[in-house]
Amino acid sequence: MSSLRSRIEWLERELPPNPPRFRIHDDLPFAILRYDPAEEWDLRREVRHLSTRLQNAGIAVATVSLADLLWEAIDRNEGADTLIALERERGFEAAQGQVHTYLSDADFTPLPDLLAGRLAELDPARSLCFLMRAAALAPSLYHVSKLLDEMQGRTRVPTVLCYPGQLVGANALRFMGLPDREPFPNYRVKIYG
Repeated sequence: MSSLRSRIEWLERELPPNPPRFRIHDDLPFAILRYDPAEEWDLRREVRHLSTRLQNAGIAVATVSLADLLWEAIDRNEGADTLIALERERGFEAAQGQVHTYLSDADFTPLPDLLAGRLAELDPARSLCFLMRAAALAPSLYHVSKLLDEMQGRTRVPTVLCYPGQLVGANALRFMGLPDREPFPNYRVKIYG
């Protein structure tokens, strides 16, 4: 397995053209930069450095935090106080299920809609987005694989999902390295793992 720095360098080599070389599907312009969950702070530092180098090369770089989108969905719906009360009354699983409903159900604030809205502000011809803080969705608030599936056809902005997890085999990923989580083998995007 390669180091975080070597994965970042590999990704950087494939970014200068637009569209970047990682883009496999026109309607799903995503790549995954996998890192070990314990490397979160190192990843953030390396992405900041990479963003500066890309901006110096004329690429507009945006960062979208999945944690921020998660809290936006909670705030737009019933708020944190309601979730805290639900967890006290009925337990963690019930509160997690409610957040999943916020992020999944069209009657609430679906995560793909929030992300598509943020990406719509960017120019696909000159921008790159780093999608950060996916660990906020653990353990089962929303599956990252589902997010990528639901983003198909919703953006043209090249986007790199920074994915905390383990690479299993050639192309399967286990979110956060959670032992009870089956590795997901079919992301249909390039994995820098």
